[in-house]
Amino acid sequence: MADRDDQQVVNINSQSPDDDIEKMVQDAFQHLIDSYLKTKHRKKVDIITRAFNFAQHAHKGVKRLSGEPYIMHPLAVAQIVCSEIGLGSTSICCALLHDVVEDTDYTVEDIENMFGPKIAQIVDGLTKIAGGIFGTHTSSQAENFKKLLLTMNDDIRVILIKMADRLHNMRTLGAQPANKRYKISGETLYIYAPLANRLGLNTIKSELEDLSFKYEHPEEYEAVKRKLEITKSDRLTVFDDFTAPIRAQLDSLGMKYEIKARIKTPYSIWHKMQTKHISFEEVYDILAVRIVFEPQNQTQELEECFAIYAAVSKLYASHPERLRDWVSQPRANGYQALHATMMSNKGEWIEVQIRSSRMDEIAEKGFAAHWKYKEGNNSDTEKESELDKWLVTIQEILDDPQPDAMDFLDTIKLNLFASEIFVFTPKGDIKTLPTGSTALDFAFTIHTVVGSHCMGAKVNHKLVPITHKLVSGDQVEILTSKSLQIKREWLDVAATAKARTRIQTLLRREEKEARKKGEHLFGEFLEEHSMVRDTIVMERLCELHSCKTVDDFFLLLGQEKIKLGNADFLAMKEHPSSNGGFKKLLSFGRKTKKTGKVKSEKHVVDSKSVIILTDDNIGSKYKLADCCNPVSGDDIMGCIEDDGTVTIHKLQCHEAQGVKVKFGNRICEVQWGTEIHHLFLANIQLKGLDKFGLLNRITEVLYKLLNLNIRKLSIESNEGIFDANIQLYVHDVKEINNIVKSLKKIPDIKSVSRV
Repeated sequence: MADRDDQQVVNINSQSPDDDIEKMVQDAFQHLIDSYLKTKHRKKVDIITRAFNFAQHAHKGVKRLSGEPYIMHPLAVAQIVCSEIGLGSTSICCALLHDVVEDTDYTVEDIENMFGPKIAQIVDGLTKIAGGIFGTHTSSQAENFKKLLLTMNDDIRVILIKMADRLHNMRTLGAQPANKRYKISGETLYIYAPLANRLGLNTIKSELEDLSFKYEHPEEYEAVKRKLEITKSDRLTVFDDFTAPIRAQLDSLGMKYEIKARIKTPYSIWHKMQTKHISFEEVYDILAVRIVFEPQNQTQELEECFAIYAAVSKLYASHPERLRDWVSQPRANGYQALHATMMSNKGEWIEVQIRSSRMDEIAEKGFAAHWKYKEGNNSDTEKESELDKWLVTIQEILDDPQPDAMDFLDTIKLNLFASEIFVFTPKGDIKTLPTGSTALDFAFTIHTVVGSHCMGAKVNHKLVPITHKLVSGDQVEILTSKSLQIKREWLDVAATAKARTRIQTLLRREEKEARKKGEHLFGEFLEEHSMVRDTIVMERLCELHSCKTVDDFFLLLGQEKIKLGNADFLAMKEHPSSNGGFKKLLSFGRKTKKTGKVKSEKHVVDSKSVIILTDDNIGSKYKLADCCNPVSGDDIMGCIEDDGTVTIHKLQCHEAQGVKVKFGNRICEVQWGTEIHHLFLANIQLKGLDKFGLLNRITEVLYKLLNLNIRKLSIESNEGIFDANIQLYVHDVKEINNIVKSLKKIPDIKSVSRV
């Protein structure tokens, strides 16, 4: 599944490729074979060679947009599968063949006849859907993703190969037009990077995030990389000074170990800067120290982890609230390590990560690495059980019919949590939940019946409502009531995919019954008044009761939220047919209001066109999104709405992330014009020490120095610390940067950022 709508191809003449191209292809294949022979997998070179020859023949005469022969893509995916994920010959063959069924005349049956049922099954899972599960107007990525997950339950290698496929597509994304780059990057950040994390593919997750960042925000990406390079020598000095005593201590214990510097990725740094509204210099955890040791035997891993922690604690003071024991209780993606934050001799907090070599490989290569270790250790079932639990949850989501693709994607997204809490049942059993889970979420992990009748809980023997957020270590007892009915408001309380899926299923079941009841009541009403149902009559009734659809009308009627009476009879009677009765139509149409005005022509935009924003079209043809308030100079994108208008979002806008995933085909490239005099609304946040006259100095900078008009200013002071929010009109991003720079010069202001 190579995102062929995203990785377009060009047909070329069928003549033999020149010697340079042939050498490039053969060198890539030889590199793959050499890498495979270095692994501990059984050496099945013959079947890999057959798969390569078959794929090369099938893709003959086709190039990617980058100009390379198309076979280079399957080869690159197979190389990632082999070297970076650590899978064997079956997965390598599937990677080589993953686009054959989708893009050529060969079928899954052909693959099965030549390579067997297992390879055919995985290739089928990696092949895009021809029709569509959710209909023609929804996200094709949701359709593909659902099939992927369905097949994943049969063989997890499907999703692992898909990760390799997505990674290579991201590595070659530069050949795509801007609207495709936004779409693919958005999908990657929204679904694929969290999924890679959930599968334990930490290295791939980090690279997917960095590549998305690079293509969406190239200037910010280069700025962060440049600052990382500038501060590199300082970090090396800190690392050497901090680790020298640790090395001496571990050497004295006779341990086999390696100490590595873990540098925070550009995306992680930028994301923290955005969410915390801080500068690069204020990100304190760019450097972490990773100690990877070779245990004397498998059973002593835990003890040796804590022995190393004890040795380091003799050298540096440990932060009491930042000890994370993921050795005794692995995270839901199988990650194991002991994390502690230590105070260096120079007064800097530095995180120390302690893991065995086994834990380190699993942390980087995920489930594939786990299977390798599990083969020789049948007692090691912790990670398998976590995987099984996750797969069961995914299957439950897939078994429940989702109303549309967007709801499906959002539900899956909820289950790809990166951080977990561990809570206990009254009997002491451990339940793993995402951070932010409520008592209601916990109830649904016990059983659907328990969740659907949950009225509250006792957390650590104290009575709490269903909205109470849980933290690690809580012991939870659920309180139920048989008379309690499930409520739609619970969807705002639930944080887990399982709870939301169950609530939606129960609500749909109840609403279906209510609609049937409502339709029956309406039939009785018509019969009582000797009337028949028609389209315009139903439109009048929907308008009378403020219902958008006929189904909504029947639902409210069945729930007894509305009752039929004289007003309904009169509304229906206003539509007599020519024979004095009521006209009966077989289908319902959309309501159209006759205003006597000529309907204006819809503004149509092609998603492939490039929109240039000017003073004349901003706000008329092209609307600036209220959620992110883009300003001239921001990285932006457009989304074509149902009515043909275009909404302009900042690329990093939270709403825009959902647009990229759910409405990828509606995204269009947007650029700022060279001469824009439009005024844009900007929000500036300030924090600092509350001193006398500070507000006056702020307004002096804005009014006198910068000649700006403040639209709104709010300020709050608490125990000597002030928070201020300023809303003002600006011309462009440069002006905002000048404002931030000028305000930072005021004494006692500690941080200034655009929000």
